[in-house]
Formats: sequence, structure tokens, C-alpha cells
Amino acid sequence: MDRPTPADHQQQQQPRPSLFSPYQMPRFRLAHRVVLAPMTRCRAPGAVPGPALAEYYAQRSTDGGLLISEGTVVSPAGPGFPRVPGIYNQEQIDAWKKVVDAVHAKGAIFFCQLWHVGRASHQVYQPGGAAPISSTDKPISARWKILMPDGSHGTYPTPRRLATSEIPEIVEQYRQAAINAIEAGFDGIEIHGAHGYLIDQFLKDGINDRTDEYGGSLPNRCRFLLEVTRAVTSAIGADRVAVRVSPAIDHLDAYDSNPLQLGLAVVDRLNALQREAGRLAYLHVTQPRYVAYGQTESGPQGSAEEESRLMRAVRGAYQGTFMCSGGYTRELGVEAVESGDADLVSYGRLFISNPDLVERLRRDAPLNRYVRKTFYTPDPVVGYTDYPFLGQPKARM
Repeated sequence: MDRPTPADHQQQQQPRPSLFSPYQMPRFRLAHRVVLAPMTRCRAPGAVPGPALAEYYAQRSTDGGLLISEGTVVSPAGPGFPRVPGIYNQEQIDAWKKVVDAVHAKGAIFFCQLWHVGRASHQVYQPGGAAPISSTDKPISARWKILMPDGSHGTYPTPRRLATSEIPEIVEQYRQAAINAIEAGFDGIEIHGAHGYLIDQFLKDGINDRTDEYGGSLPNRCRFLLEVTRAVTSAIGADRVAVRVSPAIDHLDAYDSNPLQLGLAVVDRLNALQREAGRLAYLHVTQPRYVAYGQTESGPQGSAEEESRLMRAVRGAYQGTFMCSGGYTRELGVEAVESGDADLVSYGRLFISNPDLVERLRRDAPLNRYVRKTFYTPDPVVGYTDYPFLGQPKARM
């Protein structure tokens, strides 16, 4: 009979991972697996982060914790919400340095989410009042509304289809934004390829109706994401780069006829990229139960079993650190890590109203309720940095 090897013995001795156990990423060691999810909060007037952002992120920082910034646009044409920060000019880089320093002072690791909304914008957000760009010239349907600068909701306009020759320039915007993020002190970046924004507009066959090398077949629809990922990894190193996708989410009409096949195609290409360039920081996948921006649940929801099957298939195929997000409670997060369905779990809305969410989850303490109407308001304090910590009175709320 074969004698057990030291590796077998080590495997038997290893305790089961928990939501609160350390985790080793390719470059960074985390003290726990509770991650701050990227969330738009509309508190950066003029696209420049200020002191309110430094306080907000520092409040949610823990020693050895991982935070992902709100979507941070890679160009002046990138936004589709009011008051979202950018990372495309020197003023923004310098302003982000103060935010990053506040997070690092708490011992946390901070990734910048690079964002371009594509057609999920409006002329009011575009330089010169131009039409937003996309893979297509089909607009987002009227069932979805865009938040306007004055707080009202408008209709999404008809986008302008990017010419094939323009796409390398967009890839370059991501590459430069990643370099800028590192200059600002961020530990890494997350490429936002999810939730119906620009990259997802290339991935999903319900949107992408191109006939060039960026449309049609699965390899062609994955091309833009892969070009962006390759450009960014070559600029700052694979272990500082993460990718977020949502193959099964139809937010902003981002339907795909075969979400599982799409998810596995993306994973297959990221695995191949890792063999060339080294391990990526993580892959971040949104669970199909995600509901964005408090809008109605999009489309008919699949069964929990179907959703789990998709997540497990993508998790099983991806060779690297796997992060899940989308409506996770304490119980679901604990279960995801202990069962091996995920290495890391990102929390969104619960982190908005609980700056000390990590400690509350660890102690299984009661949670503050979030106030949805202040998610996207401009006030730098109310609904932003005034949620109480454990042991603090709730007077200001």
C-alpha cells in the first residue's frame, strides 16, 4: 500500500477555511475573507475624490482586509452616474493618494475598480453632449432608467457603435488608468466586466450584434475583455489585476443565450492568460440573485439550484482565487467559504450601513439597516459616513 506523502498529511491537518480565516492571494495575504464590494456612491463632485471618500473607506478598513473601490471611470466618456470619481488625470491621481493613504493606515489592501459604462450613460454625462459609445447602436430598453445629475430619472439614449479602429484606444484608456491607480498607491485594480457596462456589452450576445472580430462567435465576444486584461497585466503585473464578470446577470438588458457557456469561455481564456502572464489576483463573479440599484429584480430568476450550478461550474474551472458577491448574508458567506464554493465573499449594501461589518459578522452581532434613499445622494455625511459602529448610539441615523 502507498504510504501517505507529507503533502497528504498536510492536507489532512489543514483546518477547514472559514469566512474569518486568513487567505493568501498571489501577492497579498488577507487576515479574513470579508471583502468590501465595489459600490457607486456618487460622492465625488467634479469626478475628484475628496475627504469624505477617505473617511468612508477608512471606516470600512481592517488590518489585512481587502477593499474594492467604487467604479472609477477610465476616461471622461466613462460615467453614467452623477459625481463618480475618475482615474484618468493627475488631479484625480493626487486626490486618490489621500484616500489610499487613509486605507493603508488601517493596514488594509485597496483595489481600484476600473469602469466604463458604455451605453449605460446619457449625453448629459458625455464630453460635448455626444452619444455614449457601445458595442452596438441598440439603446437600453425603457424598463431601465438612468439617474440624472438633478436626481430625476431619464431614458437611456441611442448609443454610438464603436468602429473597429476605435477599440484599441479604449483598451489603452484601461491600461493607462491601471498605471494611474498604481501611481495613486492602490495595491491593484479590478476590471469591471459585469452588470451590463461596456465590457459586458461586448460579452453578451443579447447586446453584441457586431459583425467584425469583436462580435458573433464566443471567442470574438470575449476578445475585448481579454485585450483589456492583457494590456493591464502587461502594465502592472498579473498579481495586481482582478476581473469581475456576471455571465448570468441581465441588468441593463445584458442577456446572454447561454450564461454558463459564456462564463466558462471567459474562465478558459483567463486561465490561458495566467499560464503566460502569471496568476491574477482573483476572479470576481456575481451570483444571479444580485439586484442592482434597488431596481426591480431583472427577468425571471432561475432556481437556487441552477444558480449554484453555474457558480460552482465557473469556480471549478477557474484556476485561482475566486470571489463571489450578490446578496450574501453572514450565513450564506460562511457557507460559501466552508463548502469551498468561494475563497472570498464581497459584501455591498450590508457594508454601506455597517462600517464595522467584519467585526459584526465575526461576533454575529446585530446589523444596522441601510437607508436606500441615501445611496446616491450628494451629502458627504448623511447616509455615507454617519452609520454607527458597534456600541455607538444611533442618534444621527
